[in-house]
Amino acid sequence: MKNLSVLFFLAFLLQACNNAEPVELSQGVWRAELAAMDNKPMPFNFKLLKTDNGNYSMEVYNAEEVIAVDELRLFNDSIIIKMPVYEGYIAGTFSEKKIEGKFIKESLDRIVPFSATFDEQSRFDAVAAANKNVSGIWETKFNPNQEDEYIAKGIFDQIGDRVTGTFETTTGDYRYLEGIVDRDSLKVSVFDGAHAFLFAAKVSDSTLNGIFYSGNHSKEIFESRRNESYHLPSADSLTFLKEGYAQLAFEFPDANGNLVSLNDERFQDKVVLLQIMGSWCPNCLDETKFYTQYLKENPTQNIEVIGLAFEYAKTEEKAFKSIKRLTERIGVAYPILLAQYGTSDKEEAQKKLPMLNHVLSYPTTIYIDKTGKVRKIHTGFNGPATGEKYAQFKIEFEAFVKELLHEES
Repeated sequence: MKNLSVLFFLAFLLQACNNAEPVELSQGVWRAELAAMDNKPMPFNFKLLKTDNGNYSMEVYNAEEVIAVDELRLFNDSIIIKMPVYEGYIAGTFSEKKIEGKFIKESLDRIVPFSATFDEQSRFDAVAAANKNVSGIWETKFNPNQEDEYIAKGIFDQIGDRVTGTFETTTGDYRYLEGIVDRDSLKVSVFDGAHAFLFAAKVSDSTLNGIFYSGNHSKEIFESRRNESYHLPSADSLTFLKEGYAQLAFEFPDANGNLVSLNDERFQDKVVLLQIMGSWCPNCLDETKFYTQYLKENPTQNIEVIGLAFEYAKTEEKAFKSIKRLTERIGVAYPILLAQYGTSDKEEAQKKLPMLNHVLSYPTTIYIDKTGKVRKIHTGFNGPATGEKYAQFKIEFEAFVKELLHEES
C-alpha cells in the first residue's frame, strides 16, 4: 500500500478534471455506513457545514461525543476527509447527496468500503418497536471458552428503543456506543476515526448473545448476563515490576533526535507519570487529553509526564509525524518519545521495558515518586464514555498524585 494516499489523490484528481460542473455537498445531517464482515453495515451520523471561507467542516456523532473534523479536501466530485489526530482518512467521490469511497489506514494495510447519504438521520433502522430493555450492568465474556477469552463490563442506558453505553475491559473501554434495540436485537456502533466497531446481539431478559465486529478484519463472539454488582479487577493490580526491580530504566529519542531518560535533570526530585501509549489509540487519546488538561490546570506542581509511543507506522519518519499530529492537535506540552515503530505488538513492547511483567494495554501509566521508585502501575484507561467509572478515576488520580507530591524526596 505504499504511496496509497498519493495514488488515490491522483485518481480522484484525474476523474475530477473530467467533470467540468462543480458539485456542492448538501449541508446538514448525513448517515454513513462502513462495511463490516458478514456484510454487516456499521453506521454512524455526521453533519456537514460550509464555513464562511467556502470550505467544509464536519461533525461526527457518537452518543454524547462530537468529533470536529476540519480537514476536508474537495476536487470537483472527489473528496478526501482526514480524521483528527489519527492517520485514517476517507477517500471517495460525491454527488450532492451521496458519497462513495473507502476508509483507509495505510500503516495497517486496511481498506473498508464507505458510503454516506444526506438527510438520513437514523443511525439504525428499526423493523419493530423494542420489546426488551438493556439498561443496566452486564457481566461479559468475549471469545468465551477460547484461549483468547477476555472479560468486560457492559454499561447501557435505554430510552425507548435508543441505547447508549459502552463495554469496559481491563485494558480500556470501547468508547461512546450508540444504537437501538430492534424488537429483541441490540445494535450499537461507534466510529471515531481510528476504530469502527459494531456490536450486534440477541437480547433476553437476562442475557446478551452476540458478535463484536471491528472494521472488516475482525469479529468476536460475546456473551453477557445481567449482574448489577459486577466489577472488573482493579486496574492497579494487572501490571507490575518483576521481582528484583524497584525502578524503570529506558532511553528513547524525542522528535529532535535527543535521547531522553529518567536520569535527565528535568525529572529529578519530581513525581513522574510514564504513559505507555500510541498515537493511533483512542483510549490513549482520552488519557492524553486528561493529562494535558491536568497539567494546564496545575502548572506549578512538581510533576512531569512522559509519553512512550509504540507506533505501528512503518517508518520512523511516519511515526514521528503521527506523534507530532497528536501533540499539535491536542496541545500536548509533555514529551512523547518514540519507543517503537513498525508494530504495536505488546510482546515486542515488553522487550523495550523488560522490568515489567508484561505490557497488557495501551495505555498503561506508571507512577514514579520523587526518589525514582515505582509506586503504582495503572493498566488501561476507561474514559469519559464510562461515566461514573471515569469520574471515580479522576478522584483517585488526584488523591494519589497529591500524596506523592507531598512526600519528601
